[in-house]
Amino acid sequence: MKRWLVSCCVVPIGVATACVGSGGSAGAAAALCGAASPSAAHYTHVIWILEENHSYGKIIGNPHARYINTLAHECGLATNYHNISHPSLPNYVGLTSGLRLSKLRRFSSDCNPSRKCSTSAGSIFGQTSSWKAYEESMPSNCYRKDRGEYAVRHNPAPYFRRLKTCATHDVPYNRLTKDLASGKLPAFSFVTPNLIHDMHDGTVAQGNAWLKSHLPSILDSSEYKSGSTAVFITWDEGEGGTSNNCATNTQDIGCHVATIIISPTTTPGTKSRKLFNHYSLLRTTEQLLGLPRLGRTKRANSMTRAFGL
Repeated sequence: MKRWLVSCCVVPIGVATACVGSGGSAGAAAALCGAASPSAAHYTHVIWILEENHSYGKIIGNPHARYINTLAHECGLATNYHNISHPSLPNYVGLTSGLRLSKLRRFSSDCNPSRKCSTSAGSIFGQTSSWKAYEESMPSNCYRKDRGEYAVRHNPAPYFRRLKTCATHDVPYNRLTKDLASGKLPAFSFVTPNLIHDMHDGTVAQGNAWLKSHLPSILDSSEYKSGSTAVFITWDEGEGGTSNNCATNTQDIGCHVATIIISPTTTPGTKSRKLFNHYSLLRTTEQLLGLPRLGRTKRANSMTRAFGL
């Protein structure tokens, strides 16, 4: 059994501060969402942050995830959101490509990139020249093997054989701070914390603390404050279930994960019970950035209307 860790600190978020590690007001996040009307929505930047291996009920309402729950309460929360399958890699590849489940089975061993463990399918990375994957603890660009707390199976870009820009756009996480400071945030950003901070090997409390420490650099950036950036936090898959067919499975606990939407046009406290899944997140991003639709996104529900995007 994992041991929970609890910490409390004061961290600037946007234009306000709060201590949410051991209770207290969620008011800090209120200024982040709902500052603009949905009718004014015009997004040119979308950021995904991928967490690991925790079902909805292990995050929402968890006292060791106070900061995360603050964001969910004061911004947007998809309460009926589902991963695609198990284990991790099929979800990462499906989320970024829209590939149907039968095409994702080759990734079911969480294999390192190879001729057999890759795909020639298109991906969101190939749909735009303005993208980056920011991978914490990755030793060098587009690294194709596990190393320390870096897991390549949580970094989907190297698995797309036809993607020519992995070597320049799939970068160590510390580049994100530099890109934010220099006004060079790409249209699409894929953020992966390392194995400790994404809750795979670490605790919920450690993942919560990482977000509390690192998310403010995004939310205090000129790109977010200008109203042009939407942030999505999701989990690759849940745990404790028995089904590997999860995208529309509303009964299996291992198929149900939390997804939090942070944007200037999302009304604080928004919750949606509509059926969404990883294909929905991809479709929503395609809509916001004006990109062609990939694979199963053509049939997935969009999240734009539900969350004022």
